[in-house]
Amino acid sequence: MTKLSIKAKVTLWYALLMISVIGLVLAVIFYVGNTVLTSSIESRLFEVVEESLQEIGYDEGDFEVEEENWMIEEGVYLSFYTTDGHFIDGNTAPNFTYNVAFSAGEIQTVSIAGSGWAVYDRLIYIDGYGNAWIRGIASFSEAESTIQTMVNVSLIILPFMVIIAIVGGYFITRKAFSPVRKIMDSAESITDGNELSRRINLGKGKDEIYTLANTFDRMFDRLENSFETEKQFTSDVSHELRTPIAVIISQCEYALESAESEQELLGALKVIMGQSQKMSRLIAQLLFLSRSDRKTQPLTIEEVNMSALTEVVIEEQKILADKNNITIHQEIEPDLILQADETMIMSMLINLITNAIKYGKQDGYVFVQLRETGNQIEGVIRDNGIGISESDQSKIWTRFYQVDTARTSEKEGGIGLGLAMVKWIIESHKGTISLESALAKGSTFTFSLPKK
Repeated sequence: MTKLSIKAKVTLWYALLMISVIGLVLAVIFYVGNTVLTSSIESRLFEVVEESLQEIGYDEGDFEVEEENWMIEEGVYLSFYTTDGHFIDGNTAPNFTYNVAFSAGEIQTVSIAGSGWAVYDRLIYIDGYGNAWIRGIASFSEAESTIQTMVNVSLIILPFMVIIAIVGGYFITRKAFSPVRKIMDSAESITDGNELSRRINLGKGKDEIYTLANTFDRMFDRLENSFETEKQFTSDVSHELRTPIAVIISQCEYALESAESEQELLGALKVIMGQSQKMSRLIAQLLFLSRSDRKTQPLTIEEVNMSALTEVVIEEQKILADKNNITIHQEIEPDLILQADETMIMSMLINLITNAIKYGKQDGYVFVQLRETGNQIEGVIRDNGIGISESDQSKIWTRFYQVDTARTSEKEGGIGLGLAMVKWIIESHKGTISLESALAKGSTFTFSLPKK
């Protein structure tokens, strides 16, 4: 049975269950039928004997009765016996040869040669004669014949009912497991052909199989997203590493083959250093995001003066802002204290302010605001730069995604990981961050962090 399919097993169990139920129902019918028929015969025996008591008389040595042939009434045989058990008169049942002791007012059942009999005795007093026994005997052959007929009919019908149960169980099981077959086909198709876009699509349903199918569809969605993200991640990393590596190799070849002065060698080394630092930053950011994915990136929680930290970051970023003639305005409430990882919070502020400067416009501005709102510290970084289209706003938190393709990583040093890191840092501190932006009007990033 272990080698049978689930469908075959369910069909077999269903058929066995139906056969068991049918057998149990038939057994109950036979039992109830036999009980009812037996009880009916015994009741008839009791009534006939009791009614006959009123019809018996004795005159001048002879028994007298009111009705003729009363000694055989409704299948009940009546006879008289002396108190010591000697037969006086009446009809004895044929084939009833069993000597049954008299028992007043009690119905006795006996079996003779495989046939059942009911015996009922009454001790009565007859005027002019004295005490005598009147005995009634009835056969159970009628009930036995009826039950036997029911058994014979059941034995004829039972094989057909078994066949119907098996066939019905098969079609019911086949119908019930058709969604499972669809799930298997979809899974095999995805496995064999790498069709991660395929779905089961059973539709709406409340039973377990529909729930399972919908769960599989959601799992396939996540697998497809993960697979596509992995492919994009590999492509982006390869692209980001290929450029600095190519520059390093070309500068090394130039230094080894074409450099004619110490100044040219130093220039090549500076380029190599810059590209190496860029690769180091990329690897560090990738390591950070990898640890965050595995939830192994440690946080060192301490008391941080958010106001002072923000002012330090702004001061550092003024050099970059001055290159682009961008003015940084600040509105910071003093001594806002936060329980957080100072290094992470500083990295978050650097990323947001640096992006505002890099994607600002010449002679523009960056506005940085920090204020306390209830149990939260709220920060706003606003610029009047190029802005972000509505279609791109949901994608900026994706790794390696860069809105302005004209501003390559080589020009500005960005590799599209900053905002992904910002989002993780904010959420790891149980905070939130949002964006409002419009093309050619600028962007506003608003974050909120709990003080504790």
